Amino acid sequence: MRHVHGRARRAGAALAAVLTWAGLLAGAAGCTSGGTGLGGMFGKPGAPGEGIRVSPDHGDKGVRPGRKLSVRVPEGRLESVRVVKSQDARDTPVPGRISADGRRWEPDEGRLALAAKYTVDAVAVDDAGRRSARHASFTTYVPEERFIGYVAPENRSTVGTGMIVSLEFNREITDRAAVERAVRVSAEPAVEIRPHWFGRDRLDFRPRHYWKPGTEVTVDLRLRDVEGAPGVYGLQHKTVTFTVGRSQVSVVDAAGKTMQVRRDGELLTTVPITAGAAKTTTYNGKMVVTEMLDVTRMDGRTVGFGGEYDIPDVPHAMRLTESGTFLHGNYWAPDDVFGRTNVSHGCVGLKDVKGGGADTPAGWFFDRTLVGDVIEVVRSKDRTVAPDNGLGGWNMSWKAWREGSAVR
Repeated sequence: MRHVHGRARRAGAALAAVLTWAGLLAGAAGCTSGGTGLGGMFGKPGAPGEGIRVSPDHGDKGVRPGRKLSVRVPEGRLESVRVVKSQDARDTPVPGRISADGRRWEPDEGRLALAAKYTVDAVAVDDAGRRSARHASFTTYVPEERFIGYVAPENRSTVGTGMIVSLEFNREITDRAAVERAVRVSAEPAVEIRPHWFGRDRLDFRPRHYWKPGTEVTVDLRLRDVEGAPGVYGLQHKTVTFTVGRSQVSVVDAAGKTMQVRRDGELLTTVPITAGAAKTTTYNGKMVVTEMLDVTRMDGRTVGFGGEYDIPDVPHAMRLTESGTFLHGNYWAPDDVFGRTNVSHGCVGLKDVKGGGADTPAGWFFDRTLVGDVIEVVRSKDRTVAPDNGLGGWNMSWKAWREGSAVR
């Protein structure tokens, strides 16, 4: 009897399984997985060309960013569409909207991201209330070449009022307008800020006049997937912020051999200096402190002077140009040089001691200086510094600066 009951139970279980599977088949007639499903859209077996249509197609690889992402149905209406972008090991929902007639879904952003996987899950319903689902995925093109922009100043820094936002790119940019549109520099309180290109690998931003103390500046880079040159795409989504500190502008009189230091418009002090000698004069014009070094080596061979000097421990060095102009401490010149004779190879020297002294003119000035402070040289028998040599853009008129934009 136990054997008979066992067989009956097994037969009943088998019948239940058959009935359950039949019910699943009936209920899932409209479901699809990656394209075809069991019976087509809305239970119409094998109806050609019917169903939830996803573009690009399921399984596509290397999809270019210009392709349009869309989900549509030829009849019925879309009930829900969920699209997820997987990029850099991070999943992000893709915002979009279903059209008023319910037939089409499109993303809010027109271009596809590069080096990403897109996953689409859509549900549609017909006039009789029957639902059909579609799951699809595709991957986008992975560029072989990328570019990035190196931003100055540093994030969360406090800078002087003469700071110019400068981006240097690691690749030449041929579509400068596209890259320029992908960079936004804003300020609080608001002020007009304009871009200027120097060649094909540098983009600077500044206001018409020096920043006001206390201004908060935000640099938004939205360069990811921007095509800066044929086949070369940006890699960054990055935000940099900085604060403008007090105003300090120092005027170096090369003929008078002095430097007047003004803080918020008030004269703090006048310091004796030595500027460039007759054959190695100092540039005229407005220069901006871009780097501050407690001590550095200065070798004339690195800036085209041969072996005329090689000083391994120059104290209190503040860079003014890329070509090698510094304002720095000088411990090797006789004391009677400062304020009387110009003996340098183009730099501006302040009296100092070996190792750098806190109570020397150079130490005093170094301790009161910020990256972004302005040093203006006047009455030197040299030309005005080029606007792209360091942050020399303040030597351009506002009209000339604005003409350097690639966006018209």
